[in-house]
Formats: sequence, C-alpha cells, structure tokens
Amino acid sequence: MKKLVFSTDEYKRRLNLVKERMDHRGIEMLLVLDPSHMNYLTGFDGWSFYVHQGLVIDLKDPTPQWFGRAQDSNAARMTTYLPDDHIFGYKDEYVQSRYMHTMEFVANLMKGRGNTLAVEMDGYWFNAKMLLTLNRELPNLKIVDAENLVGWVKTVKSAPEIAKIREAGRITEAAMTLAIDSIAAGVWEKEVAALVSAQQIRGTDTYGGDSPAIFPIMPSAERTSSAHLTFDADRKYQKGDVVLLELGSARHHYHAPLSRTVFIGEPPKDLQHVSDVVVNGLQKTLAGIGPGMMAEEVEALWRSCLVGTGVEKPSRVGYSFGLAFVPDWGERTVSLRPGDKSVLKPGMTIHFMPGIWLDTYGFECSEPFLVTETGCEKLIEYPERLFVK
Repeated sequence: MKKLVFSTDEYKRRLNLVKERMDHRGIEMLLVLDPSHMNYLTGFDGWSFYVHQGLVIDLKDPTPQWFGRAQDSNAARMTTYLPDDHIFGYKDEYVQSRYMHTMEFVANLMKGRGNTLAVEMDGYWFNAKMLLTLNRELPNLKIVDAENLVGWVKTVKSAPEIAKIREAGRITEAAMTLAIDSIAAGVWEKEVAALVSAQQIRGTDTYGGDSPAIFPIMPSAERTSSAHLTFDADRKYQKGDVVLLELGSARHHYHAPLSRTVFIGEPPKDLQHVSDVVVNGLQKTLAGIGPGMMAEEVEALWRSCLVGTGVEKPSRVGYSFGLAFVPDWGERTVSLRPGDKSVLKPGMTIHFMPGIWLDTYGFECSEPFLVTETGCEKLIEYPERLFVK
C-alpha cells in the first residue's frame, strides 16, 4: 500500500523544475544518488543507502527510474508514486562485490538513451569507483558534474514543505526546553542526551519525529571550544560548565535546527559579553534580511555588528537547510559568507548560526528563518539569551 507524504502533483512539480535546469544545461540524463534528492523527487524513504541506489532522470521519460537492491524494491513501491515498470531491483551478487559493480547494472538502464549524463560528483553518495565504472561501461557517453542540481532546486520550498519544517520546529522547541531544564551540576551528560534523543522521536502529542540527520550536538566545558562535538558519555555536568546545545528535529526528514547555550553557576563577564554581542548582532541582522539580498550581504550586515566589540567570527554564519538525511541537515547550497553571490528568494530556509568558538569555551545562539516576500520570519520562537542554571 502506497503512503505518500506529498501529492503526486507536488513530486511532479519538483521533477519538472529539475528537468528545466537539465534542459538549460544540455543534460539529457541525470543520475541521482543523494537520498535526500531521491526523497525530494519521488518520496523514496528507506534506510538502505549503505548500498547503491538512486534515480535515473531522463528528459524524454515523464517518470524517474528507481534502482536499488532487489530486497528494497518494495520500499520503492510503498513510499513513491513510481509505477512497477520504473522500479528496478538488482541481484544481491552486486552488493559490496569485488567482482562486479552496481554501476554496470545502472549503465544498462541508460544505454542508448542520450549523449550527456550528469552525476553528483561532489555528493556524499558518489565515488571514484562509480565514475570509473560508468566511463568504462558507457564509453560514448559524455559524463559531466551535476553541480548539486537537485540541491539548488530544493533550496526554495513549497508551502507543504514549509509546513513540515514548522512541525519539526515544534519538536525542536520541546527538545530544547527538555535539555535546558534537565542540565544541572551532578547530572550525567548521557542522561540528558538520551532524553533529548527520545524527545526528537516522540515529537508532539499529535505527530512524531524522525531520526535527525545530525546527532544532538551538546558538548560541555572545554569541549565547547570546538564545533560539532557531542556529549561526554562518562561525565557529569559540573558547576562552572558551559554547555552548547545544537539540536535539530525532523518531520518526514524536514529539519528545524536551533542552538542555545547554558551556563551552570554564575557566568563570567567575558562569556556574558560574548552572549550580549551575538544576540544583539543576531537580532539586528534578522531585522535587515529580505529577498533580493545576496548571501554575502547578510554576512556583511552581521559583521558590521561586531565592530568595536572585540568578538570575531571567521567562519560562515549560516546555510540553507531543509530536507536531509545523514550526515548533514544542510543543503550544501547557500552559505552566508563573503563571496557567496546566492540571491535570497522567498521560500528559502536558512539557519543563521553565528557560533563563536574561543580557546577555552564557545557560545551559540542561532535562528532558522524563512525568507518571505517582504523580509524574513523566524521558524522557531525561543528566548535569545544565555541560559543560567
């Protein structure tokens, strides 16, 4: 029995946008391997991406072809709108084999169907062996880089997608509140992490969540001086700890990330100063964002708020987010940093993330926002401050 998250018309609308970009670039076929791109275009949803699976998009075919391990074919039948004659399962002999390669099977699906093929060369799910095999099996086919073609299409969200992100936001609010309320001196870090993970799946009283693309990032003490560390399973929180919370919940793989910082005890003046500067800059920057701005202009606005404060932020301050699978809820498209000429458009969702990581501690306070016709809208309403326990 099929169970689609969105209507067939919505999936076909997305496919048409992808085909338009393919046509403009002279691409006749597109090989899609990123699980978030597969999900975006067809609804496919299975934890089977440890083996080769994907879509073949043919400009001349109104429907994508799905390929994957034969035992995963029923997942395609249940979670996508694709008819049986566009679902191709390969034998288990191909799985992690030293003697044959799945791209041999895929090449047979594409032979004689065009002269130009685009592949996701810079994606997590495409590798050198795949490219070598396709070149060998399709010697007369020109293979080019897709340049994250699908990722750029899905950067602008439709109303149904934004609704899923808002639902994820409600779960993130609950997870953040639970984390802040649970952190205290003498409490095991692992216990708080377990509560947060459970809340991310439990969701709300009316709907549940998915496993997020990034495990809860919640370092403490000196570990907060580095980005992307999680909890210490063998440690209890102590008085004087800084705790960073970067949590992102997901609803049908649509994410809503949020960051806040907790201090146990009386916060030192330098940490409070960093907090005040970041929160002030965050609020002023959000007030100045609107459609038509370039990504680098947003970063410049943020940087202007730091002048004379003694606080510096050398890394980017935000990125596009949305529909994603592990290992990242970012879309690898828009980045709020110098040199990024991406133009903000209504429907884009950006995680404004001005995290500060110093020699001995860090501070985070972020906001996911939606670009609107007149400005931007925060997708989560949560107090912007240093939380003191």
